[in-house]
Amino acid sequence: MIFTLRHRVAVASTCMHDKANEHSPMSPSSYSISTCSCCPPYDHFYCRHLAHRRRGRAPSPHMAWCPPDMHRPAPVTKSQSMEHKYVELPKKRHLNKSERAILFQMLPYATAAEAEAGLGRALTHAEAAWLGYSATVPDHLLYCHNVAILLLLYTIAPLPLALLELRARRAGPGEPLFSLQRLKLQPRACLSPAAILRCYLDTARVLLLTVGTLSLVSYPAVRAVGIRTGLPLPSPGEVAAQIAVYLLVEDYLGYWIHRLLHTRWGYDHIHRVHHEFTAPVGYAAPYAHWAEVLILGVPAFTGPAIVPCHMTTLWLWFVLRHLEAIDIHSGFNFPFNPTKLIPFYGGAEHHDYHHRVGGQSQSNFSSVFTFCDYLYGTDKGYKHHKASLAKS
Repeated sequence: MIFTLRHRVAVASTCMHDKANEHSPMSPSSYSISTCSCCPPYDHFYCRHLAHRRRGRAPSPHMAWCPPDMHRPAPVTKSQSMEHKYVELPKKRHLNKSERAILFQMLPYATAAEAEAGLGRALTHAEAAWLGYSATVPDHLLYCHNVAILLLLYTIAPLPLALLELRARRAGPGEPLFSLQRLKLQPRACLSPAAILRCYLDTARVLLLTVGTLSLVSYPAVRAVGIRTGLPLPSPGEVAAQIAVYLLVEDYLGYWIHRLLHTRWGYDHIHRVHHEFTAPVGYAAPYAHWAEVLILGVPAFTGPAIVPCHMTTLWLWFVLRHLEAIDIHSGFNFPFNPTKLIPFYGGAEHHDYHHRVGGQSQSNFSSVFTFCDYLYGTDKGYKHHKASLAKS
């Protein structure tokens, strides 16, 4: 309403305390143009007396919005005597930061002083930086940052692994980097530069179309589950606990979705695209059918829906989940990988066996941890494979 310059309205020309006009409330002769002289310029259409007149009901003295002696209509000129006219409202004005925050569902604090007064303490450096950035950005745009973060991360994070892949492909027995061949889980399978570039371009296009479109339409769900953007920021302990819950929920649900995708119909129509790379590389982590990208987004978002978090925690969760996917698709078994310190973490060796077997694989469906494969007996083929390698 505050952005409207002109409104076509038909309102009563008499006040509830003016008995000069005793026609029916719906009678044309009882209508002309008037405004409530006691209400603010932007609010006079909400005057209860005039609203009752517009709806065709006689106003009640008990529902008067303003004092009786002030509730007088504005003078009506001869040019305004027609039954319907346009009422000129004050010109549009610029909103201040507080009004923009209310209008666009943003942070309730416009300045650091207001935030410190509301929190009762001084802002941390992180909170001051977050306030300075997000105070003028609508929440739905903050949520759409996920698309830019995902594309940037997908472009940069797998790049060192791709360079190692290409270097190992050209390394010979007499070269110092020949040891890279020993670190590769499938030394005889090395991708060409053209194959890696095709993987990157195809995946980036699918991510942009699926994740980008989903981010534009899914913000109401994000807001409904309670993802917040205000202050204070969560503590490190709170973030760590929430990320741990998200990992467990995503791993369990992702395990069963992965098994469903390995049914005959699911593999032939959807999941076979991801298994085109029998010897995966970092860029092949999100390489999949567009339907699989959307399906796997369900377990990734279920955790935040169960345990709502701050928007920054949601960003961090998606970053960590994508880095984990790149790690298990790296194709290398680095001896000093810090993820080896995480209990029950599968890693690249665990998932690489799943890709090596391909569509016939009935092992290693877990994406993060190994306990689901252990509990449901889907790690027997992998154990037999490791035992045979130990004997040779």
